[in-house]
Amino acid sequence: MSITPVILCGGSGTRLWPLSRQSFPKQFVPLVGDKSLLQLTLDRLAWCDNPVICVASEDHRFLVADAIELENVPGQVLLEPAARNTAAAMALAALLARADGQTDPLLLFCPSDHHIPDAAAFASTIRQGVPAAEAGAIVTFGVVPSFPSSAYGYIQQGDARADSSRSVARFIEKPAPDAAQALLLQGNVLWNAGIFLTRASALLAALKQHAPDILQACEAAMAQPRQDSVGQIHFVRPEATAFLACRSQSIDYAVMEPHNNVAVVPFQGQWSDVGSWNAVADLSTADGDGNRVTGQGHTLNARNTYIHAPGRTVVALGTQDLLIIDTPDALLVAQRDHAEQVKDVVAHLAKHKVSQAAMHRRVARPWGWYDSVDMGERFQVKRIGVKPGASLSLQKHHHRAEHWIVVKGTAEVTRGSEVYLLSENQSTYIPIGEVHRLHNPGKMALEMIEVQSGSYLGEDDIVRLEDIYGRQPDAAKK
Repeated sequence: MSITPVILCGGSGTRLWPLSRQSFPKQFVPLVGDKSLLQLTLDRLAWCDNPVICVASEDHRFLVADAIELENVPGQVLLEPAARNTAAAMALAALLARADGQTDPLLLFCPSDHHIPDAAAFASTIRQGVPAAEAGAIVTFGVVPSFPSSAYGYIQQGDARADSSRSVARFIEKPAPDAAQALLLQGNVLWNAGIFLTRASALLAALKQHAPDILQACEAAMAQPRQDSVGQIHFVRPEATAFLACRSQSIDYAVMEPHNNVAVVPFQGQWSDVGSWNAVADLSTADGDGNRVTGQGHTLNARNTYIHAPGRTVVALGTQDLLIIDTPDALLVAQRDHAEQVKDVVAHLAKHKVSQAAMHRRVARPWGWYDSVDMGERFQVKRIGVKPGASLSLQKHHHRAEHWIVVKGTAEVTRGSEVYLLSENQSTYIPIGEVHRLHNPGKMALEMIEVQSGSYLGEDDIVRLEDIYGRQPDAAKK
């Protein structure tokens, strides 16, 4: 049994705004303890035989790479030039797995943003689907429902198969609440978890039969992919023009519903797609009044209130059935029965060009992060963190000067022809137009305060001259 785990890392997670945003979606956010859902998914798949394949957006490549490095698992990252839904993402992964024309592994496709606390039960369930997958079926895994949810699609189980799985009688769209209740009463239905096990060749054959145009576009994109590595992480980039011609469709519509060889295996453990703030709240323990708190939240005379407050004190007094989500630059207060409508909030903010719809104040970069602490006319203050051994690009600015003050660790500064070290409480000045670079030569994180001053302080005032992360020169990002 040779299983290659494929983690689908797409999705914007808009229903978990303001914590999850386009620039930093929910799969990368630490939601359970100090680990992200992607890290937990990598942990859960560590028993598989082959290195992991992560399919992700180009914009999130280093967030995925960081998670792989933190969990110390072998793998590569397949980078989509644009989002084209799960059918195209799975096709790319299957083509990559079969790139040598010889191997034909079982591929286990898993979303990156699900929470399944019992990893052993999950692995046992996957193994139950191996005989059907080895015989040529596409195996999906449905969750035994614990309540009549209208947030999930359903799978109606059919007849038993000789390989100990069940056939799929039909897939059911997300039902209305009364229809969901009726489904549970009739029995024999499962929540559709979007987890699949199949031979790479079987998936490609099904795509050729039911969605040949998607397969053709992906084959063209993977004919000569561009490949490079940063550290131990290997990136595979499909050809962009060919992939952009691919239509967007989910694997459920493209293959699963019309295909005649789909099997299902039930999973009876705890599962959540963490698709709303109510689902996040359910991950923590309630007090006697039904309140759930993470971080620095406090409740007084409150009932059934959830507070997420990682950074500062938040108090709920006399509230009931509320969700309170606090972040450094945005606050959400919502009634619990409106949790599914948070995505409409994001659309509203985007329509009104509110930057917080997509961007956090703290922005991830391949070398670390920066946090925009303060801003005013002709000045901006950032707190910058640089990982051990990492470097910002060699760059210059046309419109701003910068003061750097080291507050933690050691900085190696390139300023023109000079290269020198700064330790804690030391500072330096970068004039307008001066070529410069910041590097962390130490074994601990470097943190510094950057004070920018000038006539224009936008992120696109960066002329990148050299970069160790494969980013293009002159790109408007540090």
